[in-house]
Amino acid sequence: MKESGTNKINLPYRHIAIEGVFKSGKTKLAQKIAEKIGARVIYDRLDNPYLADFYHEKEGAAFLAQLVFLVNRYHQQSALLQRTLFEETIICDYLFEKDKIYAYQTLTDDELLVYEKIFNIFSERITKPDLVVYLQITFPTLLNRINRSGSELEKNISEGYLKDILEAFDYFFFNYQATPLLVVKADHLDFDNEATILDLIQKIQQVKKSPLFYVPLSESKND
Repeated sequence: MKESGTNKINLPYRHIAIEGVFKSGKTKLAQKIAEKIGARVIYDRLDNPYLADFYHEKEGAAFLAQLVFLVNRYHQQSALLQRTLFEETIICDYLFEKDKIYAYQTLTDDELLVYEKIFNIFSERITKPDLVVYLQITFPTLLNRINRSGSELEKNISEGYLKDILEAFDYFFFNYQATPLLVVKADHLDFDNEATILDLIQKIQQVKKSPLFYVPLSESKND
C-alpha cells in the first residue's frame, strides 16, 4: 500500500469497514482514503468457483457459493484479532455481516438453517470495526454501472434480484446499530476529486455513536 506523503491525516478509528452493493465504489473509496491517512486495505476475496453456477441458477450453487464467501471472509477477519495488525489503521472494503444480506436473498429455508449455525459461530470469533461507511446508491445508478463496466455474468443478473439486494442493503443499514455508522449518498460520488475525498474524511472524523447521513460535494452539484 503506497502512502500519500509525510503529512498523514489522523482518524479516531483504527478499523474501518466500507460497505455497499457491488458497483457502489467501496473498493476504490477504501483505496483513496487509505492513501490519504496511510492505512492498509483489506480486500474482499471475490474469487469463488461456484459463482458462475449461481448466476446460471444451477441447483445447490447458491448455497455452495455462499459458504465459500463466508469461510473466506471469516479467515480474513479472524486474522485481525492479532493485535499487532492494529499498530496501523485498517480499512476493509466489506463488512463481515453483509454476508447474511446475500444469504437471505438466495438461500432456501433449509439452507439458511445450516448457514445461520455456521455464521453465528464465526461471528463470535471476529472483531467488529470501529466505524462502518455505507455507500448508498439507487437502482438506476447500479444498472448504469453494470451496463457500462460489469462482467457478462453481472449483466445477466435479473433486475428483480438487483432491486431486492438494494432494498435489503438499505433495510440492513437502516437498522444497523453495532458500530458508529456513516451513510454516504454515492450515486455521483467523485472518487478522483481530492476535495470530495478530504471532505468525506472530515465527515468520518465527526461521526460519533449516532448514525450520520452525508451528501458529498460531488452529489450536491448533481442534485
